[in-house]
Amino acid sequence: SRIECSWSLKRILHGYRHILKQRLHSCPDLVSFMVELKTVLEIALKNTQDLHVPRPPEYYSCLVRDLEILGWKRVAFVDTGLTTVKLKAEDSCGRQHLITLKLNAKYPTEPPGCLVDFPVPFAVSWMPQNSLIDIYNQFLAALELLKEFWDALDEIDGKTWVLEPENPTRSATTRRIAIGNNVSVNIEVDPHHPNMLPECYFLGADHEVNPLRTKLNNNMHLWDPEVSLLQNLRELLEIDFPSRVVLEKSDFSKECGICYAYRLDGSMPDHVCDDPRCGQPFHQACLYEWLQGLPTSRQSLNVIFGECPYCNK
Repeated sequence: SRIECSWSLKRILHGYRHILKQRLHSCPDLVSFMVELKTVLEIALKNTQDLHVPRPPEYYSCLVRDLEILGWKRVAFVDTGLTTVKLKAEDSCGRQHLITLKLNAKYPTEPPGCLVDFPVPFAVSWMPQNSLIDIYNQFLAALELLKEFWDALDEIDGKTWVLEPENPTRSATTRRIAIGNNVSVNIEVDPHHPNMLPECYFLGADHEVNPLRTKLNNNMHLWDPEVSLLQNLRELLEIDFPSRVVLEKSDFSKECGICYAYRLDGSMPDHVCDDPRCGQPFHQACLYEWLQGLPTSRQSLNVIFGECPYCNK
């Protein structure tokens, strides 16, 4: 026996032909084979992406009308199937933003799925009589609510050396800022309250980091929400962040003393020898593996103690 079906069903079952052939040979009767076929088909449908479902003509006429009302100059991309639309917008500071709309066959009765590069969730308020212009206006309003957050991070990106992330997206809320040689601070900015004191985590040797922690704790009361995030950090830590004009990023990007690479599985060397005369950085994974192999190392719970691979201190 063999199975014959429409081209669309054949396409869905394409990767399961050997299973169906086996079932045709092993099933005792037609009814049991149909039960097997139903099970295989359910699995195949789950694993089949972008099944083409014909859409009614009203869908296309409604979508094109909405795009014309919105204005084609605001459209950045439309796919050939008219199921994905990207709209572009500019906030009051001139930053460019995109919103991607995934439309289903029931548009405009049901809202499209919306993808945005935001640090907070973007929920669309939708009624069946709404159109793309309503989503676009909600998108513009959300951009203005995030204006101060992006202003604060743009100033940090433009005036300091940000070690991580290397190419921050608009949704990224963290920045690892270089302070000195193998010393940096990781800040987590609240998108809803960007001018408030962010969470700060210092990375580097203890003799470099401990004075910075002390200054932060002692000066915390001086934080002024009316002043920019970067200026507040300067005053609380009593430092000037290294200038992008004078120094290069490579001045802060030392390779690991064990693997001699800067990046290892996406991570940077963030463990530094505490001896001021050494100060060699290491990846955590490299250092842990190195110390585990030394007979002189000792371990207490999840912390391992041993000699620096560079200076033996």
